[in-house]
Amino acid sequence: MKILHLDTNHELLINQLNDFGFVNHEDYKSSKEVIESKIHDYDGIIIRSRFTIDKQFLDNATNLKFIGRVGAGLENIDSDYAKEKNIHLISAPEGNRNAVGEHTLGMLLSLFNKLNKADAEVRKGKWLREENRGIELDGKTVGIVGYGNMGKAFAKKLRGFDVEILCFDIKNHVGDTNAKQVSIKEFQESTDVVSLHTPQTDLTLGMVNSKFIEGFSKPFWFLNTARGKSVVTKDLAAAIESGKILGAGLDVLEYEKTSFENLFTSDMPEAFQYLINSEKVLLSPHVAGWTIESKKKLAQTIVDKIKAQFI
Repeated sequence: MKILHLDTNHELLINQLNDFGFVNHEDYKSSKEVIESKIHDYDGIIIRSRFTIDKQFLDNATNLKFIGRVGAGLENIDSDYAKEKNIHLISAPEGNRNAVGEHTLGMLLSLFNKLNKADAEVRKGKWLREENRGIELDGKTVGIVGYGNMGKAFAKKLRGFDVEILCFDIKNHVGDTNAKQVSIKEFQESTDVVSLHTPQTDLTLGMVNSKFIEGFSKPFWFLNTARGKSVVTKDLAAAIESGKILGAGLDVLEYEKTSFENLFTSDMPEAFQYLINSEKVLLSPHVAGWTIESKKKLAQTIVDKIKAQFI
């Protein structure tokens, strides 16, 4: 089989596929139109988030047997149409779930202890102890929205704390020893911390909005290491300003471009300006799943799934 690699990844991916006898070609710079003109020659594609694989692209990929997406989600692929054409879709949430779990916990602890604010002040010669008094995670109720690979990884990281962990998911019977699955009503009545771990789908686009936020019985902390478009930023900013949301850790943003390596930088929306100026908000550039270890794990997961399906 001939495989076209459209994004750079850990070297083991191509090396091992070569060992299996596959022919591997790399094209990291050509336009989407150029790729479309030659995609009929290939049996497989390996991509991260370089561009959207839509119906037109798939219609040109007449010999395509699989698409390997080196990441957790498949939202940049027309999955339904690909399945109609019997194209096997491969993703790798197992590869970066541990990284996401650790990053989410790190954001939460940093927010609780005002570490970003305190660090900036000390560097400016300010020694403000009382103003930077933190709060403890023990005794809190942590709610996880979306209890798949990422949600379960975060729950696992919380096991060393004296916390109650609840999860809400559209699928039934996903709870385990680390998290109790509850209704949305119980979820919104009880949680002190809400952590989002859902994929990007029609159901999750804009799901964290003013109605969702106001449904909670008490003020809460909010974490998003999932997908930026699941949150209505203006509603999030308003909730932080009003005190309904006590603080937010955001690894993803509504304003990201298709490739998460490039953030929206021009004509910055007012809501986003509020977030970047708020000491109650901690931001990172969609790197929760990006560690030295996860780069290797993601590649290995894709290789293993291709091997299981086609060898």
